[in-house]
Amino acid sequence: MKKLLLTSAVLASLSAPVVAKDINVGIILGFTGPIESLTPTMAAAAELALSEASKSGQLLGGQKIVSVRGDSTCIDAAAATSTAERLITSEGVVAIMGADCSGVTTAIANNVAVPNGVVMVSPSATSPALSTIDDNGFFHRTAPSDARQGQVLTDILIGRDIKEVALTYTNNDYGKGLADSFSNAFKAKGGSISISAAHEDGKADYSAEVGALSASGSKYLAVFGYLDQGGKGIVEASIDSDAFRHFIMADGMVGESILAAIGDDLNGTIATVPGGSSGADLFLAYAKENGVAGDGPYAPESYDAAALIVLAIQAAGSTDRAAIQSKMNMVANAPGKKIGPGELAKALKIIAAGGDVDYQGATNVEFNDVGEVFGSYKELEVSDGKWNTVKVH
Repeated sequence: MKKLLLTSAVLASLSAPVVAKDINVGIILGFTGPIESLTPTMAAAAELALSEASKSGQLLGGQKIVSVRGDSTCIDAAAATSTAERLITSEGVVAIMGADCSGVTTAIANNVAVPNGVVMVSPSATSPALSTIDDNGFFHRTAPSDARQGQVLTDILIGRDIKEVALTYTNNDYGKGLADSFSNAFKAKGGSISISAAHEDGKADYSAEVGALSASGSKYLAVFGYLDQGGKGIVEASIDSDAFRHFIMADGMVGESILAAIGDDLNGTIATVPGGSSGADLFLAYAKENGVAGDGPYAPESYDAAALIVLAIQAAGSTDRAAIQSKMNMVANAPGKKIGPGELAKALKIIAAGGDVDYQGATNVEFNDVGEVFGSYKELEVSDGKWNTVKVH
């Protein structure tokens, strides 16, 4: 009787449907730290792409793909590295959407992702130094390098006849890289930088820094920092002391939280942020339909980063990490059927049938030989307490 029961149990287990395990993708962003007001929307945009793929029923014959979130802190390389190690070893993620800030992204790539053969696609790490890391083809980014942002910002200022600025930057890879890029481009176009000084994040009082910047005599202050940290503190101290009333900002300072904190005193502020491609409006509408703020800084780039991972998995025909890496450039670049935001189901079906796709997405993705995009930038100006797009460069 026992043998009969055992045989029946074995037969039942053999006839039961096999439920495929979900595919885990890491989302490593600074959910705490100096850009914490931006990252919830970035994560939601990336998860929109994963949800889209899961709902399509087309990914690897109907498998589901889900996110495993991890906190990069944006600034603590040790904490970010530990997070990545946990996601790769314990959670078994097959790829990483992230990280965000340049220093922690570099640390994760060098210490964890590349040694373990895990693809990373950052939506917002912009340091020029990332162009030359020894990544064996495992690091990509959907945001353009700050080597380009410095040039774009220079052209905007010279076009507005602004030829002298004081400059402060957050003292890390992002701030230094952007400051160098902008300084070199600005001087080459005849501009003058009266003072260039780093600032540290996390201070309660920035009056000393603002005093030194003000002593330079410049009318305009360029702030290359973070909107929820030192950059914001510099601007607030400048306004409180009436040291500066005219501000120039880059992507790390762009977001709703700084407008909410400072208000109309920011009117007239000039800034740059990646975006404004031909797919941006399509993504904005698609994201809105799904409850995501598609116009948030780096939201389109986050959607694209996750979408590329999804398509590379399909092209690889498996969740093997090395196989995913081998297909990243193929799904991002021509030739192939052009794919826009909200069209992942179509793309997955084409790939499954043996066809090729050219993912354009929300930001007109096209990777160069080191996995980077050229990208476009929005020229922004604050008026009536809101960020407004002046022009796309």
